[in-house]
Amino acid sequence: MDERARRSLAAVAVSVLVAAVVSWAGSQHGVWVPGMPLFAVCGLLAFGINWLVFIPAYIWQTERFFDLTGSLTYLTVVAVALMMTLGGDLRSLLLAGMVAVWAVRLGSFLFLRIRRDGHDGRFDELKPSFPRFLLTWTLQGLWVLLTISAALAAMTAMRIEPLGPVAAAGLVIWLSGLGIEVAADRQKARFRRDPANKGTFIATGLWAWSRHPNYFGEILLWVGVAVVALPALRGWQHLTLISPVFVYLLLTKVSGVPLLEARGEARWGDLPEYQAYRDRTPTLVPRPPR
Repeated sequence: MDERARRSLAAVAVSVLVAAVVSWAGSQHGVWVPGMPLFAVCGLLAFGINWLVFIPAYIWQTERFFDLTGSLTYLTVVAVALMMTLGGDLRSLLLAGMVAVWAVRLGSFLFLRIRRDGHDGRFDELKPSFPRFLLTWTLQGLWVLLTISAALAAMTAMRIEPLGPVAAAGLVIWLSGLGIEVAADRQKARFRRDPANKGTFIATGLWAWSRHPNYFGEILLWVGVAVVALPALRGWQHLTLISPVFVYLLLTKVSGVPLLEARGEARWGDLPEYQAYRDRTPTLVPRPPR
């Protein structure tokens, strides 16, 4: 086993440990099902679904259903949380709806994109390695659990708090983030469909305001989810507010911005127009074009 494979297996173990800590915190002041906290059951479900789908994905060496599995995991977790709390209160229903709308929209968008493109280049070096490919599915399980953790803690909390101004503010933030993400994705998809733009980069619409407006919208909408969940959290449950922080770190330090920035530099780094676009356009937080 090479060094990268050993590191991948170690990362799998660390991911499970992080999930266990978050599950313990999110389970405080939460409802139980026979034998264990409901929050922890949902955490196990998030990993179990991804590990189960990993098996045929590795056998057939395909990443085609990776993004779709992520969305289905979100939907399954919120559905189980609602069912096990007998439908939940208004805050739980609102949070479940926010997560479900986002998951269906993003999952269908990414699934249709990979069907159109045929493959996702991010997985080319990972698929042949069992430990490294397993890590990607494990990280998706962790991604689901951490991003949904604040919402899940509120949905499974024993104490019910009525909706109020804080929830209204969170919903406005979520709607703003979702709107930005949807608009940015549609603008980029339309840009790519135009044969005249083949091999070029997008610098129009929201992409003239930010080099990664879709990621800004993604981060913003999870801030909105955390704000809606906040009034229902107690004690150690506040640790689940790591949700938008995790999304920010993941997209800006690990799998989002760094990969795309490196790809952009490799493809267009020598072009004066790309250098000018990079210099005048913020990486993440939108700013009117100068």
